[in-house]
Amino acid sequence: MDLSWYLYPLFFFAGLLAGFINTLAGNGSVFTLSLLLFSGMPAGHANGTNRVGALVQCIVSIATFRNSNQFKPLLKNSAVLMVPAFIGAVIGANSAINIPDDTLTKVIGYLMIFMLGIVLLKPKRWLIETVSRENNKSVLNYLIFFTIGWYAGFIQMGMGVLFLAALVLVSKYSLTHANMIKIMISFAILFPALLIYIYNNQVDWEPAIVLALGQGLGAWIATKFALENKNASVWVRRILIAMILLAIIKLFNLYTYFI
Repeated sequence: MDLSWYLYPLFFFAGLLAGFINTLAGNGSVFTLSLLLFSGMPAGHANGTNRVGALVQCIVSIATFRNSNQFKPLLKNSAVLMVPAFIGAVIGANSAINIPDDTLTKVIGYLMIFMLGIVLLKPKRWLIETVSRENNKSVLNYLIFFTIGWYAGFIQMGMGVLFLAALVLVSKYSLTHANMIKIMISFAILFPALLIYIYNNQVDWEPAIVLALGQGLGAWIATKFALENKNASVWVRRILIAMILLAIIKLFNLYTYFI
């Protein structure tokens, strides 16, 4: 579709912001999806187009993180969780289940409110170190990551927050380590989902490439920050709170009260 020229620099900066936020927390798609829809792009195409940059930011983060001595053990730990998430993502992207948009929006909104309460009321649970954790091969973990994978394949927005919650609160990883595992799992599930959207002609490549350039740069900056900053977990939690609040405002249209 033909888009106005001024949208392209906006796509780049929205991608830059989303890449940084998605890498450290999640819900960065609030910016990219909103801008794609604002441009007049149909929701289906916007959903597919948004996946290109999301995949690129994962590739950049993994490539940057690869030189860390934490990479191999975390990759090994994430591999067992990729399988249920991958299966869920494929089913989600192909889902024929007719879920009304307003119902799904409310469910996600209430979930975000619940998660905001956990982050605010029990901050220590989000700032633990990776010392001991539950077995990643538990049935509970498989079910949780299958469900999040299905959601990611179906919608994607907010999947990073859900993965972080599962990895920190259930699998007992530190927030910094959970972030890295989240990125590796996200790559594994975004790739097949994107292929499905491409096959169904649901990707508009020009804005997708511009978004991807911005998201790649944002992901690189965020990964370097997470690896080199001792207080990365504290900052990730702060960004996480901000993004959950923005998601709640958007999902429940609370911004209308301020206009």
